Amino acid sequence: MTIRVVLADDQTLVRAGFRALLDAEPDIEVVGEANDGAHAVRLARQTRPDVVLMDIRMPGVDGLVATREIAGDPDLAGVRIVVLTTFELDEYVAEALRSGAAGFLVKSTVPAELIRGIRVVAAGDGLLSPSVTRRVIEQFARRTASPVPPRRLAELTDREREVVALAGAGLSNEEIAGRLVVSPATAKTHVSRAMVKLGVRDRAQLVVFAYEAGLVRPGWL
Repeated sequence: MTIRVVLADDQTLVRAGFRALLDAEPDIEVVGEANDGAHAVRLARQTRPDVVLMDIRMPGVDGLVATREIAGDPDLAGVRIVVLTTFELDEYVAEALRSGAAGFLVKSTVPAELIRGIRVVAAGDGLLSPSVTRRVIEQFARRTASPVPPRRLAELTDREREVVALAGAGLSNEEIAGRLVVSPATAKTHVSRAMVKLGVRDRAQLVVFAYEAGLVRPGWL
């Protein structure tokens, strides 16, 4: 199965480098290049890629707006967005995750990690380990978080709240299982059910929710 990728970056040389790297892989195909966010949204609708590599800082419509548009379009529910940034703690990364990005990569990421990340995201998993996502959220969630309505928390069982808190603290499903003394499959089921109830696309958004809802705070655990 070929993984179809759209590249969105305003720098031609950056796009060319990514294309050369990705097209060399037998299971990855670059199906389009965009030089701004509006173009990225159009290409996503035209090509229905598996993954969009989205630069945040672009002229005109930036990557944050484009991420929100793609993530909010029901027809593009299968498109996974990976945010590209120059700095690991870019001030917009947390908002991008909140807007629907599956994770982020710094542009200095080594080629093997970029390729692995695309394959992981295309398979439906989060690009980043929860602990890496947590580090970003710890920097920005409190500063930019909007209050979570109590009714959203009320939709979760006590066990699901506990699981969301542990996921937000950076624990994997296996680590959650060990903490709660349940099987990894049971932990995964609890996480999946919580995600469905909360309407979040992936684990990155679940981490954001955990911080916004006050279920976990920087330094917890």
